[in-house]
Amino acid sequence: MNSLSSSRAVAAVVLLFCFNGLVVGVYAASIPSLYVKFGLAPWQMSIFFVVTGLAAIAAMQVSGRLADRFGARRVSLVMLPVLIVAILSLTLAPNLPLLFVAGVLLGFGNGGIDIAMNAIGVQVEQNRTKPIMSFFHGMWSVGNLAGAAMLVLLAPLFAREPQPTMTAAAGVAATLGVAAVIVGIRIIPETAVVSHEDESGARTPLPASAYLLGLMAIAFGLGEGTAMDWSGLHVTEITGVDTTTGSLGVTAVAAFMVVIRLLGDFLVARFGRRAVTRFGGACSALGYLVAATGSGLPVLLVGWSLVGLGIGMIAPQVYAVAGHTAGGRGLAVVVTFGYATFLIAPALIGALVGAVGIQHTMFLPAILLSGLLVVARIMPGRETEPALVAEATD
Repeated sequence: MNSLSSSRAVAAVVLLFCFNGLVVGVYAASIPSLYVKFGLAPWQMSIFFVVTGLAAIAAMQVSGRLADRFGARRVSLVMLPVLIVAILSLTLAPNLPLLFVAGVLLGFGNGGIDIAMNAIGVQVEQNRTKPIMSFFHGMWSVGNLAGAAMLVLLAPLFAREPQPTMTAAAGVAATLGVAAVIVGIRIIPETAVVSHEDESGARTPLPASAYLLGLMAIAFGLGEGTAMDWSGLHVTEITGVDTTTGSLGVTAVAAFMVVIRLLGDFLVARFGRRAVTRFGGACSALGYLVAATGSGLPVLLVGWSLVGLGIGMIAPQVYAVAGHTAGGRGLAVVVTFGYATFLIAPALIGALVGAVGIQHTMFLPAILLSGLLVVARIMPGRETEPALVAEATD
């Protein structure tokens, strides 16, 4: 079994992040087509997102405890097949009840693997001399972009018919998932078992900073969840284009998340996590303002690109600081806040869409994300970042 400091360990974490991103990308880009296929109303989409989100929350609680007790490797290897079955079931569902069953599977698989892969990623970073969490999240965005773009690229092959396009994309994702399981068994490293008791056997409390980071996770979770689940439908409805062209909205978000996350570790080393997080909040808030007020396909794609550019830098910093300062348990708390919001917030957005329309609804994430300019002061600055990394690698 390879060590946490090896290049194979890095490759294993990249594999997990990429495949998870790929599945979420196919799912997000399929939402406009599923919306039309089943004739869903906004409130029905909201219920679907709530069910998916609750399944994810349940999986996080289970997988966090199992990862601490038995190691995150085992949890990740169990969740990979769940994601494979989920994405196939989602795109092939013949009726609404089975669509909801697929949503439960998707939420459970996403929630479970999100805890596991971030736990492995933090321990890999702790065994290296330089930050690498932004790179890992960048690989998630690469997979996410590939999944979202797959529907756009495959659509002309099927005369832009939604059902065969979704089915083909899911089939490609499932095939890659089987390969990921086979490779993952060989290269995913064993992680340390985490104890939450002191020398006397008493349970140690979490530091207060973990809950403040959780509040930050709520802000970016709402922003990212709204972007991934509603950007395609937003572009489709505001511009009047077909649903496959509307998927360019989520593709733009994913593309610019890739760009900024691949630069993330350099930016953290140069400016510190605090400045990078503040930039992310300001940029994504501006993007949502463009989405809330703009019109025309080019303008809206610029807005969603700004959202992706800003959102892409926030999660890696929050998760990394949580893992370094509060260990795996703190990471689990913060990831639960962020991912639960990521999945549930779009349901709340759906309720607002039904009340005030999809465009005006985009003011809400703009307001919440701008609040990160203030809350980000709890993050380490450039002068404290080297100490944080050194402490993590001792």
